[in-house]
Amino acid sequence: MIWIELLIAGLFETVWATTMKFSQGFTKVGFTISTVIRMLLSFYFLARVTKILPLSLAYPIWTGIGAVGSIVIGVILFHDSLTPLTWLFVGLLVVSIIGIKTTSA
Repeated sequence: MIWIELLIAGLFETVWATTMKFSQGFTKVGFTISTVIRMLLSFYFLARVTKILPLSLAYPIWTGIGAVGSIVIGVILFHDSLTPLTWLFVGLLVVSIIGIKTTSA
C-alpha cells in the first residue's frame, strides 16, 4: 500500500505542475486554487510515505514520477517537442527510478 501512496503523491505532483501552467503565473484563480490543493495532497501523501520509507528512497522516486509525468503532459497537452537525445535521458530517468526502487532494502 505504501508504494501506491508514493505513486499517488507523484501523480499529484504531475497534476499540480500542470495546473500551475494553466494558472498562467497564478493569475487564474481557479487553476491557482487547484494547484495549491494538489500541492497539499502531494505533500500529504509524501509525508505519509516518509513515515515508513526512508527519505533517500521516497523523495527521489516522488520527484522522478513528477518529472517524467510532467514531461509526458508537456508533450501531450502543450505540444512540447523533445529531441531523441532528450527522450533517451527521460528513459534513463525511468530506469533510474525503477533501479532505486528495486535495489532498496
